[in-house]
Amino acid sequence: MKAVIPVAGIGTRLRPHTHTQPKSLVPVAGNTILGHIIDRLLGAGLTEFVFIVGYLGDKIVEYVRQQYPALQAQFVVQEPREGLGHALWLARDTFRHDPDGVLILLGDTIVDVDLPALLATPGSVLAVKEVKKPSMFGLVEIGAGGRVSKVVEKPRIPKSNFAMVGLYKLVDAENLAQALEWLMQTELRTHEEYQLTDALMHLIAQGEVMTTCPVDNWFDCGRKETLLEANARLLNRPEFLAPRAYPEFPGAVIIPPVSIGPGCQISHSIIGPNVAIGEKTIITNTILSDSIIGSYSELRSAVMHDCIVGSDASFRGLNHSLNIGDNTEIDYS
Repeated sequence: MKAVIPVAGIGTRLRPHTHTQPKSLVPVAGNTILGHIIDRLLGAGLTEFVFIVGYLGDKIVEYVRQQYPALQAQFVVQEPREGLGHALWLARDTFRHDPDGVLILLGDTIVDVDLPALLATPGSVLAVKEVKKPSMFGLVEIGAGGRVSKVVEKPRIPKSNFAMVGLYKLVDAENLAQALEWLMQTELRTHEEYQLTDALMHLIAQGEVMTTCPVDNWFDCGRKETLLEANARLLNRPEFLAPRAYPEFPGAVIIPPVSIGPGCQISHSIIGPNVAIGEKTIITNTILSDSIIGSYSELRSAVMHDCIVGSDASFRGLNHSLNIGDNTEIDYS
């Protein structure tokens, strides 16, 4: 089965980080978002990949070729960007003749799911999760026998709270390609874009059977809050939780789980928990928790939590020398 990964989005909700890099290359838990996705798909046995690129797409091409030189990868450019349905329509000739079908996984989404089990499930499968605000998502309505009866993109009046999480397994790739062609020929737009949801609904109307697979966790990493949440979740894996000594960091206290890149200089600081730091970053006299720090950055005299700091950035906090008398109260907040 071929994996198709759309990564053409601009990532406006993650600015300023996406001014200089695609959101799929934003660092999280010692890797990039895209790196975590590729590693998980490789671990499930997928070997052929199609990347649909757009905004700063040359950086994604360079990243994949440098970090995964043996990967069987194809690249399709989406320009202009007119929705997920449009992106997949542009890439249809890369997967339509695959007899084993196609797996689509959005390039800014990290999903906790038993991927081998999902791939082994007969028929087409849509990964879903119950949500509290269903009108913000593409939704699945489930009918008799657990089959998908309807899919709809961000309905004004939701009739379900099962959101599609950006992971789709479709066993008939040719049927999907034809549905995408129908979508473009009819110029059917929802919320001003060509939606994959409408192509899926067309397949359901033609009689294709789809079922759902609930996921344990789902992180849309296009926002700061969910990116930090994904970072914490991924860091709470055994390789990051194991306590270890850091003799190269004098006067530093490291509270796992953390990910610290090579070449970092950390002194007289408290780092952790849930902190990911890129390579060759300098941290001095700092308390840092629940944060992502890029490579080649510098933090001094700071107390930081729930922060995202890009690469080649510098932050210096306040450093006080005080002589405080009796009955004194000082509040810097």
